[in-house]
Amino acid sequence: MIFPVFLIGSGLVLASVMTSALAFRYGAPLLLVFLSIGLLAGEDGLGIRYDDANSAYLIGSLALAVILFDSGFDTKLRSFRQAAAPAVTLATLGVLLTAALVGVFAHFIFGLPRLEAFLLGAIVGSTDAAAVFFLLRVGGITLRDQVRSTLEVESGSNDPMAIFLTVVLLELILAGEAAAAKVWQDLAAGFAIQMGIGAVMGFAGGYALVAAAKRITLEGALYPIGVLSAAVCLFGFVGMVGGSGFLAVYVAGLVAGNSGITGYMGLRRFLEGLTWMAQIAMFLTLGLLATPSQFLDIALPAVALAVALTLFCRPMAVWLCLLPFGYQRNETAFIAWVGLRGAVSILLGIIPLAAGLPDGQLLFNIAYIIVLTSLLLQGWTIRPMARWLGLIVPVRIGPVERVGLELPGRADHELIVYRVVRESPVLLGERLPRWARPSLVVRDGRSMRYQYAGRLQEDDLVYMFVAPQYIHLLDRLFASPAKLTVDDADFFGKFVLDPRQPLIDLINAYGLRSIPDRHLDQSIADFMLQRLGGTAEVGDRVTCGEVDLIVRDVTGAGEIDRVGLSFAQEEGPSRLPLFLSGKEIRVWLRERLARGRKT
Repeated sequence: MIFPVFLIGSGLVLASVMTSALAFRYGAPLLLVFLSIGLLAGEDGLGIRYDDANSAYLIGSLALAVILFDSGFDTKLRSFRQAAAPAVTLATLGVLLTAALVGVFAHFIFGLPRLEAFLLGAIVGSTDAAAVFFLLRVGGITLRDQVRSTLEVESGSNDPMAIFLTVVLLELILAGEAAAAKVWQDLAAGFAIQMGIGAVMGFAGGYALVAAAKRITLEGALYPIGVLSAAVCLFGFVGMVGGSGFLAVYVAGLVAGNSGITGYMGLRRFLEGLTWMAQIAMFLTLGLLATPSQFLDIALPAVALAVALTLFCRPMAVWLCLLPFGYQRNETAFIAWVGLRGAVSILLGIIPLAAGLPDGQLLFNIAYIIVLTSLLLQGWTIRPMARWLGLIVPVRIGPVERVGLELPGRADHELIVYRVVRESPVLLGERLPRWARPSLVVRDGRSMRYQYAGRLQEDDLVYMFVAPQYIHLLDRLFASPAKLTVDDADFFGKFVLDPRQPLIDLINAYGLRSIPDRHLDQSIADFMLQRLGGTAEVGDRVTCGEVDLIVRDVTGAGEIDRVGLSFAQEEGPSRLPLFLSGKEIRVWLRERLARGRKT
């Protein structure tokens, strides 16, 4: 009896993997493909009957723990610091506002009681980490660092708030009016305890993982298995003691990924493959659990609710949360648009179903349709929306064929293998810098020392030992010419500045105002680095009075090498008449007050 289960399960996974090639080719949201295969294989398709909500929730929770650990592991600490305040605001207050607004719409569209309507809002209140990370990273969208970091940190940290709201509202409904007052009294304390325990245990668990990996000697292939097993243990333990296991495993991944953990490259490759498997397993399971024939009666009102969530509830919550943080209109609009609902919303929809709530099946079906609508509407349009809003960072170099090989222990260098491609600078005669240590060239299947290889030829493999901070400089030498899809001047500004020049010269040249006196003795580079939190990446922007300063290039040491200048009114051709920033609101209020005094 078990062999048909193995056959069907592995066949569905294989079908998902093979279908991914078509999804990449035609730009389809891959997670929607996985979900659709599960739906097609279910009882309304091939006839596979699966209705165990508890096991589906278990599989989904385990898969989500793996995905969140990988999300944290792949998030750079600089990105987290830069986006922590706005992202945490979105992950807490933003989820609460979204849930409340969706609850209002659900109450009027479906006629649900208020608490059940708000429960539905909590179920679909958070963005999905798997969907967002896939579309932003695997999808190859290069965004401004602040926007990308905000979306990634928000999607990785907002699930605990949605889970907490869902559980509390469900307890309120099941407790009835008599016990509801006590549940409300425990709300604030319970949230603080869950988030506090989750964050503290996440940091402690992450540092314990790093320390254990340094001190315990294992066979190389066992390191990734041990680290991931420990992360899942942390997830389960924190949940048992009353904390948020999802937050804990994300924070542990963040700590481990930024602490130089032993076996980093092997663990990175292992997590990448296992995360794909977790996403396929989770979406296939949730696809099998649904019964599409039950969707027909509620399809139109559920789609209407999904549209309201996408076009009003999420944008309103994002705009209110980001007002204090100085985001531009286009940035706020894009963050509002990338509010994809995914597996988390379906998982939360299982909770009232498993708890025996009378309307549990209805809430689950509505949440499912909202997820499908979100993936269809937003999943197809992320890249066009980013391009239309002018947020895609133009490519600075063309494709690079490079493989990194990990050295034992915590070596200060990496062994990098480059393939020499057509029209790359090294093929056209550009010399390698002296700090690069080329040791081997493989040409036509024969290996030779670099000193005796002569001039590099196309398709040569060049092996060299390089410090990690200099790898991106070598990428430029081994890259093919960039094929720009966006006008360089439109994004980086029409004027190029020397960042070593004094800031006061820029202020005098353009008559800039509103620059605090403490910055007047700084260089342009120092001013920008201070405003960016100490580090800069290509595409970062800093407002300086009436102009924007844009990082064009960064040296291997992390210093700003070239700066572009753009006037504020040239932010982009697709600027929306929505999402006024806090600065624009203050200017508008001052103008209105000035007119009032004159009259």
